[in-house]
Amino acid sequence: MTERPDTTRAAHRKAGVSLRRKAAGYVATAVSLITTLVVAVLAIHIVFVAFEANTGNPIVDWFGDTARTLAWEFVDVFQPGDPKMDVAVNYGLAALVYLVAGRIAVALVRRAAP
Repeated sequence: MTERPDTTRAAHRKAGVSLRRKAAGYVATAVSLITTLVVAVLAIHIVFVAFEANTGNPIVDWFGDTARTLAWEFVDVFQPGDPKMDVAVNYGLAALVYLVAGRIAVALVRRAAP
């Protein structure tokens, strides 16, 4: 007995939808992971500055350089008199923007999959 063409098409369509959902899930997970890592780097840099970590340490230096790169235009949005407050506010703002943008991107990717 052979399958009817309508049944085969429906099965292929259902498999395609499942594959698209799975791919969207992987993309959404990757976007979420990347934005979480970016926010973590910015937060760790803020903590290092707040507690006056040794800037001669290569780990502290790496986090500082990476955070400066990731914060791009947010580095000097606000200019309070205290350097610690400057880092906390500006890098915190950058982290918040990344967090919100990442969550919006994840929602859009998940919504795009049928």
